[in-house]
Amino acid sequence: MPLDKKTLLDAVKEAKAKSGQKKFNQTVDFILDIKEIDMKAPEGKITEVVELPHVSAKPNKICVIATGELAFKARRANVDNVVERADLEALAGKKKDLRKIASGFDVFISEAPLMPTVGKVLGPALGPRGKMPIPIPPNADIEALISKYRKTVLVRMRNQPVIQMSIGTVDQSDEDLTDNILAVLRVLEGKLKRGLKNVDVAFIKTSMGSPVKIKP
Repeated sequence: MPLDKKTLLDAVKEAKAKSGQKKFNQTVDFILDIKEIDMKAPEGKITEVVELPHVSAKPNKICVIATGELAFKARRANVDNVVERADLEALAGKKKDLRKIASGFDVFISEAPLMPTVGKVLGPALGPRGKMPIPIPPNADIEALISKYRKTVLVRMRNQPVIQMSIGTVDQSDEDLTDNILAVLRVLEGKLKRGLKNVDVAFIKTSMGSPVKIKP
């Protein structure tokens, strides 16, 4: 089966049907097994932030690293956390606190002048997780950026030829979830050496449900 919209839509419906009745809003994952790729070459190392067309009920938690007016505007935009310069410097060497902040947020946005300090202090915790901050100028429209990054997903392949990401939640419509998958596939088509021909098999799975297999 090709990875076209109808095939994906049918697979989403089947995965949701197999999710069972749970007392929480399950996430929906899209998983790709990749073939015919050299994991030691640059093609085997993919890290892309993809903006999805539809935000889920579990939007990304965002941490903004900023000072002055930018920090004020970020708080006014109800961002999940703001780390100012003094807070950042106080984190230096505190491995437990660094791990906590690295795992507690999905996206990090940093005022560009702070990036050297961010790299030194937070880099060892964020780098391996593919969460290095997005640098922005002090006069950036932080409200618009927060809105944008609420609905992004990290598409990453490291060490193993597998790509997995959450593309929404079961309470979203089948069409919205399918649109989100297609947005990811459009990016991967330009990143994989042979495009989607490098996809061996794909799966759609809810948190507690059985995976639905799609063979391109």
